[in-house]
Amino acid sequence: MSTEQSSIKIVATNRKARYRYNIIDTWEAGIVLQGTEVKSLRNGKANIADSHARIINGELFLFHLHISPYEKGNIYNHEPTRTRKLLLHKREIRRLEGRVEEKGLTLIPLKIYFRRGRAKVEIGLAKGKKLHDKRKDIAQRDAKRDAERELRHT
Repeated sequence: MSTEQSSIKIVATNRKARYRYNIIDTWEAGIVLQGTEVKSLRNGKANIADSHARIINGELFLFHLHISPYEKGNIYNHEPTRTRKLLLHKREIRRLEGRVEEKGLTLIPLKIYFRRGRAKVEIGLAKGKKLHDKRKDIAQRDAKRDAERELRHT
């Protein structure tokens, strides 16, 4: 394992994202947080299952990300589902904006993690799957699992 990989602490992953969407491309974005949000994230208190990102006036925002209030935060605590700004270079945001305007594409957070002490979000450009696509993926996964099981027993 490289030093780059070992310095990453994953806080939350969106496990349903790859089931519900075909991920076309991914980006790493910084996230603007308040003090108690950082402490709560370090404790692993985040849920990104229902969240999504949108570009508004040339800036990237993350909606419906739930970061639980910090237990020792008293009056300085944050609102759990507030809209949070994501940090990307302007040219990356423009490139993303052009691709999101294509039919059926959306921005989905795949995971939240700390890299070198800074909170990061992995954003995926995604296209929604239809029901038959999901069934095909499940069938392929089952077939692969059965084949591996057969190889183990021989």
